[in-house]
Amino acid sequence: MTTTTPDRNRVQLPGISSRAYEHPADRSALVAMRSLSGFDSVLKRMSGLFSERRLRLMFLASSVRASETQFRALYDMGRDSAYLLDLHRIPEIYVQQDPKPNAMAIGFDDPFIVVNTGLLDLMDEEELRFVVGHETSHILSGHAVYGTMLAILTRLATRVAWIPLGYIGLRIIVTALEEWHRKAELSADRGGLLCGQDPEAGMRALMKLAGGSRLHEMNIEAFLDQAREYDTAGDVRDGLLKVLNLLGTTHPFAVMRVAELDRWRRGGEYEAILAGNYPRREDDANASISEEVKAAARSYRESWAQSQDPFIGVLRDVAEGAVNAGERIFNRFARRDGSN
Repeated sequence: MTTTTPDRNRVQLPGISSRAYEHPADRSALVAMRSLSGFDSVLKRMSGLFSERRLRLMFLASSVRASETQFRALYDMGRDSAYLLDLHRIPEIYVQQDPKPNAMAIGFDDPFIVVNTGLLDLMDEEELRFVVGHETSHILSGHAVYGTMLAILTRLATRVAWIPLGYIGLRIIVTALEEWHRKAELSADRGGLLCGQDPEAGMRALMKLAGGSRLHEMNIEAFLDQAREYDTAGDVRDGLLKVLNLLGTTHPFAVMRVAELDRWRRGGEYEAILAGNYPRREDDANASISEEVKAAARSYRESWAQSQDPFIGVLRDVAEGAVNAGERIFNRFARRDGSN
């Protein structure tokens, strides 16, 4: 149980709901899926009854588990993140030998975190704290359940690729799930910032994922300029290429992650949460699906309005129609589901 306190004076967030930091597009999908009674149980059975236990045993046998005597600093970061987000159980952290800088949260019932040695070698202490908070936020949001759905459907799509219509239908679903996954990563970045409570460290961590360890050769403001150039540069052809580059990806590009995190922090939500103004977990059952869908649609519209990408301008009417259709579908679903 989370009975320890952080190593320095960070603001604890008692009873915080993951809705506090989730991107609107991520949050609307999660609220809708959580309202489906038994959905997660069905998905667990689809993914295999023993897959989580098997993976934990594999990492227990082949990796190093952080504890008070092994990777103590990482172990303390895990306790701190659980304390700050008011998790009832501290997730175990395993360190595996892999030069690729990466970390992941695994599991449904007893989730745990895996950190590659490449990430430990790349990040300083405060940057690593952001990463551990990022993965802890994935756990609080329950992203593993829906990430598993994406993995299952992706594998299924490859198996029916020889059936044109079946593959096209699954590919549309997978593409939508990939878009959700990218927004879930933005959510976890915000959660990581709430755990580390050091905006500069969070942005440095994301910048290092793009440029490596030579931090003295990089500059956050210049990196943010790259994000602005990425949004504004080129013509319609470049905009189309940006969309094509995202196909098959589950993570936003690094420059966009830094820009989104900086925008969220400057927008006031970060400070409001630290001041105690955030939704509580005890009210999650009362979250309105229709309101969350409206918030997601509003978020996309604001993003399009702010974008200088010529391709977005050309497709704005088409995208607006798709968002309106999505709102109508979810509203019908909400009316059938009940009071939400």
